[in-house]
Amino acid sequence: MTAFEELARGDIIWASDPLSEKGRPMLVLGTPQFPNHGVQLITVLISTKTYHEESLTLQDDDYEGDPLGERSHVLPWSLATLTSAADVDHYLTSLVDERTEDVASQLVEYITT
Repeated sequence: MTAFEELARGDIIWASDPLSEKGRPMLVLGTPQFPNHGVQLITVLISTKTYHEESLTLQDDDYEGDPLGERSHVLPWSLATLTSAADVDHYLTSLVDERTEDVASQLVEYITT
């Protein structure tokens, strides 16, 4: 298992979903460290649902490690900040830098429009 503080941009983790009581995969986009609060993970949610028109579909070659089991879609507008190791169940895989940057760019478009 990867320690909370060792997670990095592009990692996909299984974590507590702030919108429901079950966990879900999340893509780590940032890992800032704050003097009084330590490391926080800035993540976006990943879904297997295909009805989100603006989601970014992950292809097998988008992964640096093994692909997730089902065809998955990143939801760049669904941000979640995780502040504790208790929020993260385990590391799953990671994305290649280019695909992670695509997701981050789409997020920036959402929050600057």
